[in-house]
Amino acid sequence: MEIIVTLLIGAVAGWLGSLIYRGSDLGLLGNIIVGLIGAPLGYWILGKLGVTLGGGWIGAILTGAIGAIVILFLINLIFRKK
Repeated sequence: MEIIVTLLIGAVAGWLGSLIYRGSDLGLLGNIIVGLIGAPLGYWILGKLGVTLGGGWIGAILTGAIGAIVILFLINLIFRKK
């Protein structure tokens, strides 16, 4: 059950990140991957800044979305469309 919740949070975080940072359409699987990778990155970035968005689902989704935005920025920086 935990893996399903993790995938759902990752999917929502990646989707939210792709809505905020436009310019890359990775699809559902890409959003899940970006959200799952973005969550630890978001926690790390916010931890270094001394910021917490709270616990629970909403905090995890927002933190994952912040990490997803950073990852989407890096992806677009590396694989820039010409």
